[in-house]
Amino acid sequence: MSRRRIKSSSTQKPSQPKQTTKPALTPKNPNSRNPRSLNDQSPNRKSPNRKSPASGNPLRPNTKRTGERSEATFLYQASQRRFAICKPWGDSERYDFILDNRPQPEVHLFRIQVKCTDAIRAGAYETRATYTVGKRRAVYTKRDIDFIAAHVVPLDIWYIIPVEVCTPQPMLRFYPHRQAKQMRLEIYREAWHQLDPPLTIHACADEDYPERYVPCESQG
Repeated sequence: MSRRRIKSSSTQKPSQPKQTTKPALTPKNPNSRNPRSLNDQSPNRKSPNRKSPASGNPLRPNTKRTGERSEATFLYQASQRRFAICKPWGDSERYDFILDNRPQPEVHLFRIQVKCTDAIRAGAYETRATYTVGKRRAVYTKRDIDFIAAHVVPLDIWYIIPVEVCTPQPMLRFYPHRQAKQMRLEIYREAWHQLDPPLTIHACADEDYPERYVPCESQG
């Protein structure tokens, strides 16, 4: 037998478990916010449950389509009055149509800008005799157009206004639905006579009509 000493298990010291220190719990401050919650409440962040009022709302009017319908209505009204109508190429011109009243022997061409309004604001239907130039708005003058044809869409009423009237006061307010104190534009309501071509009567002789025709007397 070897003389190696064998230590008994009773002589071994038991291993002590490691003590882990827990971090001290700090009380929650009700005024403090989670940075993530701050990002969620950002105005630029859209909630997945919320929908934009413009999206999916078929009842909201489209101003561009409303203007296109008014242009189509003006085209019909002008053609019913037997105007020759021209449409400029592209959208670079200040006017929407050119009307030819076709008198003889002198010819007049009118540059027409169509405006429309479909809602009452401050008790009146309103639109503006202005156009966009870059980031600003400019007022129509005689160099740009000759007439503004303003269409009150709900009532299907037209105002044919000379541009000289619109240039000093470009805000155009209409009161076709009630009597107002200031009615400076009501004299131009349905004033198509400013554009109507003069009535021309062409007479000719019928070659088949007998020269010595005597109508028969009625027998009674």
